[in-house]
Amino acid sequence: MSLPPEQVFYVSPAQINEWRAANQAVIVDVREDNEWAEAHVPGAILMPLSTFDPAKIPDHQGKHLVFHCRSGRRCGMAAEKAVAAGYKGVIKRMEGGFLAWSAAGFDSEPS
Repeated sequence: MSLPPEQVFYVSPAQINEWRAANQAVIVDVREDNEWAEAHVPGAILMPLSTFDPAKIPDHQGKHLVFHCRSGRRCGMAAEKAVAAGYKGVIKRMEGGFLAWSAAGFDSEPS
């Protein structure tokens, strides 16, 4: 499935960190439980791809909806599932995933 570029696109970890700090983003982590337990973006919501249900995408009330995973692939799969299920909003994908987030030195926390 090809994702509409006006609906799903990459955003840098730096931009997402700015949104997070300003409480302007809802960040959905689609990694699995064991990855989440090691470390995750503070304030993120865990929705593992293995059980991802587009109907449970959190209400982001005008905030940026950001999906991320380890490197950027699984968040694309989650976005595809959301669009296929009829999600009409804009989805941002974290470019480089949690690996890029960590490499940039942004905050993370263990569970």
